[in-house]
Amino acid sequence: MHWAHSVSHDLINWTHLQPALAPTDPFDMNGCWSGSASILPGNKPIMLYTGRDSEERQVQNLAVPKDLSDPYLKQWVKHSGNPVINLPEGIKPDDFRDPTTVWLEEDGKWRLLVGSQKDKKGIVFVYRSDDFVNWSKFDSPFHEAPGTGIWECPDFFPVLVDGTNGVDTSVVSPRNGVKHVLKVGLLDTFKDYYMIGSYSPEIEEYVPEIEFTFSSLRLDYGCYYAAKSFFDPIKNRRIMMAWVHESDSKADAFVKGWSGVQSFPRSIWLDKNQKQLLQWPIEEIQMLRENEVNIRNKKLESGSLHEIRGITASQADVKISFKLPNLEDAEELDPNLVDPQVICTEYDASKKGKFGPFGILALASEDDDLTEQTPIFFRVFQKNGRLVVVMCSDQSRSSTKTGIDKPIYGAFVDIDPQQEEISLRTLIDHSMVESFGGGGKACITARVYPTLAIGDKARLFAFNYGAESVVISELNAWSLKKAQMKVEEP
Repeated sequence: MHWAHSVSHDLINWTHLQPALAPTDPFDMNGCWSGSASILPGNKPIMLYTGRDSEERQVQNLAVPKDLSDPYLKQWVKHSGNPVINLPEGIKPDDFRDPTTVWLEEDGKWRLLVGSQKDKKGIVFVYRSDDFVNWSKFDSPFHEAPGTGIWECPDFFPVLVDGTNGVDTSVVSPRNGVKHVLKVGLLDTFKDYYMIGSYSPEIEEYVPEIEFTFSSLRLDYGCYYAAKSFFDPIKNRRIMMAWVHESDSKADAFVKGWSGVQSFPRSIWLDKNQKQLLQWPIEEIQMLRENEVNIRNKKLESGSLHEIRGITASQADVKISFKLPNLEDAEELDPNLVDPQVICTEYDASKKGKFGPFGILALASEDDDLTEQTPIFFRVFQKNGRLVVVMCSDQSRSSTKTGIDKPIYGAFVDIDPQQEEISLRTLIDHSMVESFGGGGKACITARVYPTLAIGDKARLFAFNYGAESVVISELNAWSLKKAQMKVEEP
């Protein structure tokens, strides 16, 4: 396990350099695993990463650039005194990993978090240092939750309570108008969850407003894991990317010779209700747009399809908003159905309801039966006297291939459809389908592997299979040009 290294001026077009870290030393000879970069005063970057040492223990190591005058920081030097953080007492050798970006406290000491577990209790430990070499663990965990298994790839950052700008990681005081987000990845579920709460640096304690459970908020309700954020000081925003793993067969992955891709970068901020994060593709993606098509105030009758022509359906950016009449007649949702993924599986895209399914059919094949298709859609229900909007991404017919995972994902969208339109933005990039519902209140990323709906043979539709008509108040769609991927020769 190496650290690959790529550079970009715009987070869209990338140049792949030679790996930055390789497993060459006793403290990382069995793998250079996840970690984080941090920027110290004087614009000096450092990296802390998990090494699997010669005795198969997970330890935390430090690396610094060899030449600070190199704008691409191509070469990195490992600290001669590694590891800088050893395995804590009572923790199993392979249950201690993934240091966060550091932050600076008013006492002049740096902090970082490391994920762990003990007896199935998920834990993040907090460490303090004033020189980046000597780290001491605080006596009690920063936060923990029984029965959740190991917490991987933790991320910890402040968010403004009133604004969409990002905040530097070292802004910690509530008097600066911030709350704090603690994100953890659960290996047991392969999902990223997060909490919003308050941080007390005096006692090194994090208190979430809602305690963590398996029903806690997720960054993404699809195939999206090990997310990591950073603060962009140029545009004052916080950006997040994640690992989107494969869901096809091991044999296919072997033939490809690679596995996993990075998600589109997202800007993230706190919703005005202060109860959840909003996520939206970064503005730079618009540089790839071409061939725009528009639709306004188009009624979709029950059972109708409308093909979106004039763009490349296999690489596209699609924004659509729906208006729905007479929602007081929405059907009742079974009160026993509380998991949105179960709801979407029970009411997949082929099941006709009153309001829904309606949305888009991505990566649809050319044949009349649309043998391959990936619907991203909504349904509206009534439950306990209020309207409930469910967003689904259905991969059950996404490919004619066998032996691959074809899940149906689901998420609740926290909007009132009587007060606002139901909106969807979807980015399509061959095997990647990233969807953002309700202005970024619900996100679902899917990996699909069509065999028919590929390249110029893919089609894109807006559809409504519900009993009631819906209106497309506005649709904008663009082809997306291919990003530039360069490889630097050794």
